[in-house]
Amino acid sequence: MNGDIRINGKSSTVLQVGMMTENSSWIIGPYARKGDREALSHVTKWRVKTGVKDGDNGVHQCNRYHGVPAVVFSLGGYAGNNFHDYTDIIIPLYLTSRRFNGEVKFLITNKNPWWINKFKTILRNLSHYDPIDIDNEQQVHCFPTVIIGLKRNPKELTIDPSRSPHSMKEFRQFLRTTYSLKKTTAVKLTNNNRKKRPRLLILSRKKTRAFTNTKAIATMARTLGYKVTIAETDSNVAKVAETINACDVMMGVHGAGLTNMVFLPSNAILIQIVPIGGFEWLARTDFEEPSKDMNLRYLEYKIKTEESTLIQQYPPYHEVIRNPGAIAKQGWYAFKAVYLQQQNVKLDIHRFRPILSRAIELLHQ
Repeated sequence: MNGDIRINGKSSTVLQVGMMTENSSWIIGPYARKGDREALSHVTKWRVKTGVKDGDNGVHQCNRYHGVPAVVFSLGGYAGNNFHDYTDIIIPLYLTSRRFNGEVKFLITNKNPWWINKFKTILRNLSHYDPIDIDNEQQVHCFPTVIIGLKRNPKELTIDPSRSPHSMKEFRQFLRTTYSLKKTTAVKLTNNNRKKRPRLLILSRKKTRAFTNTKAIATMARTLGYKVTIAETDSNVAKVAETINACDVMMGVHGAGLTNMVFLPSNAILIQIVPIGGFEWLARTDFEEPSKDMNLRYLEYKIKTEESTLIQQYPPYHEVIRNPGAIAKQGWYAFKAVYLQQQNVKLDIHRFRPILSRAIELLHQ
């Protein structure tokens, strides 16, 4: 929207004032995952009106003028889940605001101070101005240009260069610059230099889908020649980015922590551990397909029933073990309650070893 744009945070309205535009009105939830009722139920709805006249009833006068464009977006929805933070907010925000070279203001609805603090470095590198908590603004803010809401690629964690002037390669370079990451490419192993050892990161989780034998995995990996780092992801994005960027191979059970593959150097290898329960489509859409657009190599390890801690909670003839599809038919929350929230993983070290060996082979290529 261009022209005389007035934003009233108290009433969640955006008005385009002027005779040259068609009179129209609609409601929008400024969150990128359109059509997701659960996500949008946590997003403030904004009314947009065009073609209104100065002096009409409900048309407030400007209290504060801004000479740069604005982007209105929500930190509701699934914000706070690392996967959705990137695929629903950060990547769409990058696509929307990068063209302005920092000369843009972010108007945040459903403000989440914890989220803003976590990603403040990214926000500062996209905008030269402090974010505005528009919901609590008493003034009417006026802008020459306003973009309401963010658009995302239908594919997760992906930028389609045919539909955008940007790419995932550019986005990952933006992250490297933002966090001063040094490593651009994974190690290239050669038979002539056996002293060079690849670094493996084992993503650790505290609550669910955690490895119960992390030390044994690390010991086995070291026998193959890896330097091993065991780390959890947390709210210190700079620290997480530095740790992951230093690695050549990252492995972890399916979950939001794998989203941090965005910090891996090019040609690095992502190993996704797929739990039991019918995770194949999630594993593919959430991480396998996006990893290819990030110029990463991808390996996958599907655990057997014996490697899931669910066998300690349910008898072998129970539907949870025997027929996960029946649980999935009960809906997302039933699936989530069992396979995402009750399950940990004890890797079969001997069965998993060939996957780490294959990763070393790939690093020779």
